[in-house]
Amino acid sequence: MSESLDALERRIAELRAEVRRAVKAKENSLARSLRGDLRRAEQAWDAAVGAEEPVPPPPEPETSLLPIREQVHQALALLGVPTAAKLIVAVNDAFFSGALRGPQLTSLRRDEERSFRSAPYARPYYLCAALTDRLSPARGLLADSTWAPELRVLGPLSPRVDFLTSTMRIAEHLARLAEPPPGALRLLSRMAHNIPGAVEGPVQADPVTALRAARAELEVHRAADAAHRAEVAARASRQLPDVERLFGAAAMSNLRGAC
Repeated sequence: MSESLDALERRIAELRAEVRRAVKAKENSLARSLRGDLRRAEQAWDAAVGAEEPVPPPPEPETSLLPIREQVHQALALLGVPTAAKLIVAVNDAFFSGALRGPQLTSLRRDEERSFRSAPYARPYYLCAALTDRLSPARGLLADSTWAPELRVLGPLSPRVDFLTSTMRIAEHLARLAEPPPGALRLLSRMAHNIPGAVEGPVQADPVTALRAARAELEVHRAADAAHRAEVAARASRQLPDVERLFGAAAMSNLRGAC
């Protein structure tokens, strides 16, 4: 490639000299033709130089000093309710390191259950399952073992209640920040569009307005949801051993006393 560059540089120098001679001799037609040849030679030189430039290495992926389970735990601590992996990743990206990816969470709950079975309560917290009203693990939802049992079980209204609660927690967190992260405001806006009165049109959500709207709807559902969750939590406490209270009952055992 360096030989081609040398040849192009010699050609460019020759063409520049020929252009000057043609202009000096007032041979305008020839000068225009030579300028076209010169431009093409310079473009070829630029392309040749670009081909020799080393390809920059891909950027290093952003990393976090925290283990995966602790990144998930801090996202759950912000949200305060059983949460799907997709929202956990979005919250981590918006507020924390952004180094968490969905596939990393796939086997996390199973790993936590194995750890608990081998050494119960050896850790200060476990990333456990949310329990359905049949006391089985709710698919795809992670919870914190230190939460009250009523927070780790689900009733018919719980998905909506937990969505409103997580929206409120994000809005409260943003309202306290002097300079809210743009990614976190976008996340709040996406959530607020699913709450009546939380945001108007395509504009970005205001944390205070979103908080007020989410709280107003939550008051409609709170009492009924709390009663149902209390019943499920009491049943889990009576019927399940410790490991199943955290990670859910087996398929056959979850029928005990469900009627």
